[in-house]
Amino acid sequence: MAFDFKKEYKEFYTPKNKPSIVTVPPMNYIAVRGQGDPNTEDGEYKAAIGMLYGIAFTIKMSKMGDHRIDGYFDYVVPPLEGFWWQEGVIGVDYSHKEAFKWISVIRLPDFVTKADFDWAVEEATRKKKADFSKVEFFHYEEGLCVQCMHLGPYDDEPMTVELMHKYMEEQGYELDITAERMHHEIYLSDARKVAPDKLKTVIRHPIQRKV
Repeated sequence: MAFDFKKEYKEFYTPKNKPSIVTVPPMNYIAVRGQGDPNTEDGEYKAAIGMLYGIAFTIKMSKMGDHRIDGYFDYVVPPLEGFWWQEGVIGVDYSHKEAFKWISVIRLPDFVTKADFDWAVEEATRKKKADFSKVEFFHYEEGLCVQCMHLGPYDDEPMTVELMHKYMEEQGYELDITAERMHHEIYLSDARKVAPDKLKTVIRHPIQRKV
């Protein structure tokens, strides 16, 4: 049976729909950076998602070709994630999506090295005859965070964020969003196939102990 990150690491991918504190270890990702409203049809964000999955499945299906990745095991491609920020805003202002800056990512299994990643970019470029130059190997150490499962439309996320921040403060923590530590979302539902009120999204914010 293929290794499923969501099932094996439930504390990171399927938290309860009430806030909790978690320490997230360092991880490697396939990443594409961009800016603008993610809902724009044929926009930069949707193009980025196509690039991410192009590389993700090239790596996953490497077992079918000549490139052998040391330590490879069969796995389910992890869910789409995103780090979001806006200049001059602590957190996210959902009323100004055009001001979003983002890093859209898909987690890489630990056995994937930078050399394997570079091979996948070259292979996808050759096979798909598309430009993958914006895709990067991204290492991120998230550390101490407050997180919660958000159920429902993305535009309703502020209510969940408010609960997270209240819980964080009650536990003796404060928000620590910086240029390096960002608002983080993990998308467990496909918005093209799931009704808005059924969407499941993990929301995660970096925190630190109050001084």
